[in-house]
Amino acid sequence: MTTNPLFIPVDTYLVDSLPEVWFGVLMFALAMYVALDGLDFGIGMLLPTRESEDEREILLEAFGPIWDANEVWLVAFGTILLAAFPPVYSALLSQNYLLVIAILFVLILRGIAPELREQQDDRTWKRRWDQAFFAGSLLTPFLLGVLVGTWVFGAGALSLPSLFVGLTVVTLSLFAGAVFLALKTTGSLRDEMARYGRLAAGGYLVAVVAVLATAFATNPHGVRSTILSGPVAAIVVTSIVLVAAGVVFSLRGRDRAWFLSTTTVAFLLVAFVGYLLYPVVYPTTGLTLRQAIVSPLALNVTTVLGLPVLVVVLLYFRYLYSVFAGPIEQGDGYGTGH
Repeated sequence: MTTNPLFIPVDTYLVDSLPEVWFGVLMFALAMYVALDGLDFGIGMLLPTRESEDEREILLEAFGPIWDANEVWLVAFGTILLAAFPPVYSALLSQNYLLVIAILFVLILRGIAPELREQQDDRTWKRRWDQAFFAGSLLTPFLLGVLVGTWVFGAGALSLPSLFVGLTVVTLSLFAGAVFLALKTTGSLRDEMARYGRLAAGGYLVAVVAVLATAFATNPHGVRSTILSGPVAAIVVTSIVLVAAGVVFSLRGRDRAWFLSTTTVAFLLVAFVGYLLYPVVYPTTGLTLRQAIVSPLALNVTTVLGLPVLVVVLLYFRYLYSVFAGPIEQGDGYGTGH
């Protein structure tokens, strides 16, 4: 075995399963983004339900300290995809160029809308930027979901299952946003957000059924047998149980448990995506995980330098969410107009 001066193996992986480990890390980053930025999208979609400016401010303040941090996981996902699976990164972005450009546009729109709404103390001005924020919060998860669906089911073009994956991510985001707001608010506002959360949970399950039904009917890349497998059945059943448990938690006022169960549902959705992909990480090209992974030296260096950074980021998120835990008070943060 050849080694370099840093004693990092050049022609073998640090451990034989390192490519599979990084595929797991890639899916983990995607799951963190879906779970955490998903709640941000959901809050943006719920903003127009509030006519009172004070309540709109509360909704914005609820996620103000965390929403920029949540987007770190999208950057982490893209970075890991490029660093560990560059052929997949290249093919996914180049074959879906217009879709990726559209995602960047709505991300920018969503990013600037809350900033600009605070620049004038005028109701009409604020409402227009709230509409822009709503549009960005609705379209971003939809287009990201379509991109993931095209990755898994597509053949370089949109497909019905891909569109339903987009709808699934939208309903999951609305579900997560409502649950997070139920956790962060009190009184009648909390009760109304909890009601929205229960409705969105039902919509999410319907969307998942639509994905499974259309994928089974159209059988892209021969996924029909995978959909009928035991692991997929276990993921679906567990998701249904968690959603049902979440409804019970919400009715009993156990919003923290409800939030944790919702986050687990998001992780299960990404586990479903990972299971459909493995071991062919980009079905359109036929590339398997072992064919798409970078050389042993490159992956070994990425492991030594990248995994400790990932641990630090996780510790930071634990600190961030612990600092800003508990119900929001008006004037606590983002969207206060100061």
